[in-house]
Amino acid sequence: MCGIAGAVSLSGAPIERLDRRCRVMSGLIAHRGPDGEGAWTSARDDAGLVHRRLAIIDLSPGGAQPMQGPSGTVIAYNGEIYNHVELRRELAGRWQFRTESDTEVILAAYDRWGEDCVERLRGMFAFALWDERARTLFAARDRFGIKPLYYARNGCVFSFASEAKALLPFLDAIETAPAALAEYLTFQFAISQATLFRGIDALLPGHVLVVRDGAVTTRRYWDVTFAPDRGRDPRAVEERLRALLDDSLALHLRADVPIGAHVSGGLDSSLIALLASRAGPPGLLGFHGRFPGHPAHDESAYARAAAAAAGATLHVADIVAADFSARIGAVIHHLDFPVAGPGSFAQYMVAATAAKHRKAILAGQGGDELFGGYARYLAAYLEQGLKDAIHGSAGAGGISLASVLPNLGALREYTPLLQALWRDGLFEDAEARYLRLIDRSGDMADAIDWQALDKGVAIEAYRAAFRSGTGAGAPSLLDRMTRFDLNYALPALLHVEDRMGMAHGIESRVPFLDHPLVEFLATVPAEIKFPGGRLKHLLRSAYRDVLPASIAGRRDKMGFPVPLQEWCAGPLKGFMQDVLAQQRARRLPYLKAGAHGEGRGQGAPFTRQTWGLLSLELWHQRFHDRAAELRALAAA
Repeated sequence: MCGIAGAVSLSGAPIERLDRRCRVMSGLIAHRGPDGEGAWTSARDDAGLVHRRLAIIDLSPGGAQPMQGPSGTVIAYNGEIYNHVELRRELAGRWQFRTESDTEVILAAYDRWGEDCVERLRGMFAFALWDERARTLFAARDRFGIKPLYYARNGCVFSFASEAKALLPFLDAIETAPAALAEYLTFQFAISQATLFRGIDALLPGHVLVVRDGAVTTRRYWDVTFAPDRGRDPRAVEERLRALLDDSLALHLRADVPIGAHVSGGLDSSLIALLASRAGPPGLLGFHGRFPGHPAHDESAYARAAAAAAGATLHVADIVAADFSARIGAVIHHLDFPVAGPGSFAQYMVAATAAKHRKAILAGQGGDELFGGYARYLAAYLEQGLKDAIHGSAGAGGISLASVLPNLGALREYTPLLQALWRDGLFEDAEARYLRLIDRSGDMADAIDWQALDKGVAIEAYRAAFRSGTGAGAPSLLDRMTRFDLNYALPALLHVEDRMGMAHGIESRVPFLDHPLVEFLATVPAEIKFPGGRLKHLLRSAYRDVLPASIAGRRDKMGFPVPLQEWCAGPLKGFMQDVLAQQRARRLPYLKAGAHGEGRGQGAPFTRQTWGLLSLELWHQRFHDRAAELRALAAA
């Protein structure tokens, strides 16, 4: 786990002040690698790579980067290749290994298989490899987008980095990209490769990038195809699930440092901690965050139950209002962009506690998407079941109103969601109905000037994404929702997981997102994974003998809510007033006049709109307002 950056000349001419460019980029991602730094530049000064190291595998100096191969290749790499032991064994006959690092395994794999090497890698990664013989930069990102990679073109120079902030000094101007902002305000995550900074793109999950002869091209090398096998036996599915997750855990526990676990008290993180305690060495440490004095937001009893079942020592971060006002600016700085909600702040605080004890942490990201854990899935199923009952048709994937009814208690806390869903367009096609479930633009409806932004482009991008990759046969409603979320919503959550951990020099590992496991689950029919809309039924059933009953039966997982409603009516009232007053003075072109309201931040209810306005303002302060300072880094 590390940070990488670099630059390549698109004209073949030397890059002016390449050493300085590399130092600037390295400095802006220094937090990602506290254990070392390195740089490499080509003899012609037309290519350069930098690396910040967080040593997890092969702690010796031999694992340092950028790492050079014997045949004119050099790599800067961020992540973990969990099957590096097996690949090393396979490649040993053709490559004389000098280190124990997984970095060298990528060099050897590229030497053997070329660009197809990515298809052999099992893990989380973002890397850039310069091939001197081919005069080519080859870059890749893992299948799910666990590790980040951004890039920009400035004149005849192509630059890339683990974080967008490292590219900002080399842009002609730091400006907001309107189309990307429209996507963010509509979905709170990106669908296209464009970022909120005009001129900076993200390499999408499961994609590779090639810079050759002045041209920059990208292509997708992996995608999950949902092709359910309806002849499967549920018990056999559970056995196969357990075998695949055990295999994933065994690989994710490979490290030369001790590994801890996030323990939120929910099903996913609790299960990962329990399985890790069985498969790994004794003495597992768990990490949890709570808000003293706010029992409605306290899940620590569940976390303690999970830790006790795992035989783990639980470290609890007590998070208070003063932490928010003191740290939220740093949170936005590390995220590079505004994000969907304040849960990122809580993750930042837990990571700060975890960093005192561990450098690598297991997390449960991906469980909701893979096993049907979101209430919106059940809401969509309910409507489809009602529609099918009225029309006397069989729903895709075996949906029936009778099967859904016993599970509706899980929607008790989601009445506002149902009211919004059924207000308009009842019984539209699945594509339109799911759009209504994930469209967040209404939260900012009276604040955003949609004349200045093109929401229609964002909607069309969604429609194209939802329609793609249906696989063999008629896809179930769950599969269509799951595929969209895996490709677009999940990377936004992984963005937060990566940034909040790396802000403190912590690697987050996500065992659910092992591609053999995901590919298997894509063949499991919805009626086994999600019968009658039972949230995470397959996971609960497969591990009913492992999970504590109090956690296995939970239907009220909170998702790390922060008590901002209470804080902003009390200790954070002045802070909110100050920040939003600055935004009123700024007069951003895409905000309506009077968007903030005179009472905002003065005891008015804290809403999604309040959070949206707050995070946008802090984002402008951290980056747009510092544009001259950032450009000065490149000019110095």
